[in-house]
Amino acid sequence: MANGYMGKILWVDLNSGKINEEALDEGICRKYIGGYGLGAKIIFDRQKPGINPLGPEAIFGFVTGPYSGTPALGSSRYVVVGKSPLTGTWGDANSGGNVGPYLKFAGYDAVFFTGVSAKPVYLLVENGKAQLRDAAKIWGKDTFETEDILKAEHGKDAEIACIGPSGEKLSLIAAVMNNKGRAAGRSGLGAVMGSKKLKALVVKGNLKVPMFDEAKATDLRKKYTGELTGPIGLFRNFGTSGIAAMSIKSGDAPVKNWAGIGIRDFPNPEKISGNSVIDQQTRKYACYRCVVGCGGHMKAGTGEYQYEEGAHKPEYETLAMFGSNCLNDNLESIIKVNDICNRYGLDTISAGATIAFTIECYENGIITSKDTGGIKMTWGNHRSIVAMLEKLAKREGFGDILADGVKVAASKIGRGADQYAMHLQGQEYPAHDPKLGYSFAVAYRMDATPARHTRGGGMNPPGLPMPNFDPKSWTGRGEAQKIGMNFNHVVDCVGCCSFVFGTYPNAGVLIEFLNAITGWNLTMEETLKAGERIANIRHAFNLREGLNPLTYKSPDRIIGKPPMKEGPLAGITVPEDIIAREYCEAMDWDPQTTKPSKKRLLELGMEDVARVLYP
Repeated sequence: MANGYMGKILWVDLNSGKINEEALDEGICRKYIGGYGLGAKIIFDRQKPGINPLGPEAIFGFVTGPYSGTPALGSSRYVVVGKSPLTGTWGDANSGGNVGPYLKFAGYDAVFFTGVSAKPVYLLVENGKAQLRDAAKIWGKDTFETEDILKAEHGKDAEIACIGPSGEKLSLIAAVMNNKGRAAGRSGLGAVMGSKKLKALVVKGNLKVPMFDEAKATDLRKKYTGELTGPIGLFRNFGTSGIAAMSIKSGDAPVKNWAGIGIRDFPNPEKISGNSVIDQQTRKYACYRCVVGCGGHMKAGTGEYQYEEGAHKPEYETLAMFGSNCLNDNLESIIKVNDICNRYGLDTISAGATIAFTIECYENGIITSKDTGGIKMTWGNHRSIVAMLEKLAKREGFGDILADGVKVAASKIGRGADQYAMHLQGQEYPAHDPKLGYSFAVAYRMDATPARHTRGGGMNPPGLPMPNFDPKSWTGRGEAQKIGMNFNHVVDCVGCCSFVFGTYPNAGVLIEFLNAITGWNLTMEETLKAGERIANIRHAFNLREGLNPLTYKSPDRIIGKPPMKEGPLAGITVPEDIIAREYCEAMDWDPQTTKPSKKRLLELGMEDVARVLYP
């Protein structure tokens, strides 16, 4: 088996309770790397199109990459994969913490689940052995309680990924949680775990990840730890909370459900950014062997909102979605809603967007206090924001309407509510405005998981072979977007944190680490081809489901139709058709159907996919 991999996959049939071990194909690893690349290839091959993502035929998996559990800088990540119940597309979500490395220390590169258990269960994986355990005593518990109970039973060195009550109740914006605040948040895959009655994955072990040249990987770690650059100081001092104020002022962050302007409607962004956040921090938090340590734990809530000391620091996306997007500058309330989302297992991006949607519906008379159970959902009303989120998390009262995100909520409410539902193909937009960064506009629409900011190409350090392009004519822009997105796919799939990668002095560092770990001797060209295969296998999954991203409808206010009349984004309308066409040309996708050409699939060594798309 290739170095960097444990060489084994677990398959768990929840219908029968049977567990089988399968050898991992080295050829697939080199083609699709790991993470959601490996996950997409496996699920594309074994899952029929058109299945219900919350049904027994759905395959759900935890997948690591060759970085995970090695000396490589930023080697903490794992992904969950499956068909998204939120969008109907390919779904994946990425998380840090300790679970990814410890899944490999327990003996496996990935675990896939099929079927539906007759009763709540969790899977225990320890040093090459796995067994299903009864989860009756933890079903209904929040994620903090679940971790505490399972660690008490299996030891402090056990690592746990689990769902909370929101996932159990099949909220379509439910996340998979670990380390009491790290979230595989997007795509609604927490609901898939809930549908399978799968409460948790517990991993424990001390097996070593085999490496081609461990000494070199260790030397590279020492060398590049001292050469990290770019936003390294910002991340170490503040984490992503450090960009909240500047993003609100620049127009990057959403304001007033994407209809406002930060410098006009949210005049005190510093109240929920930078030093204001750090003043409430009691200690830093770092994922597995991270030299950056962007996370943090907060002081106990002593004012209006009560939360335990150690609640995780809210990240930028949470601060923006529950802050500026709701016109809420009460930091304590944002720490509280972040804690609620972490405990119940909710994606804070989608949850914050759903609360902002609710406020705008209320302000425009589409819903009233009679609908909301007396909660006055007005802009900036932090008490109402917290109260309604609690109902959403528990599926109580009007919260049951909201628990599946804005698209479903708007369809249930009716009366024109859809005009305030800021989503693409069902997934709520994250806190980066595509009018400010057109690369986000391409990624939101053209990536296989809609409205995903992590595909925007904004974290690329120097070293990628980027072409020159004319921003006015767009010539070459599609090729640049292709290169950036494809390399970012590799970053995610090796198991590297994108924030740590963003501090690398150049993109080639990732390839140096990967070659030391695997012995593959990859070039930049081969690495970019791997990223292109990953993009295409995920896209092929969607095409086989009958989906075409060019048919997705972006909300007018997201893309500037009509353009804003004031503020930093005044006069800007995103040229969606132009940038999508250029991206299709660069990827060799049909400009109407987005189907990859057979010629390009064969050039990438994807003959099996070509046979499916060109029968």
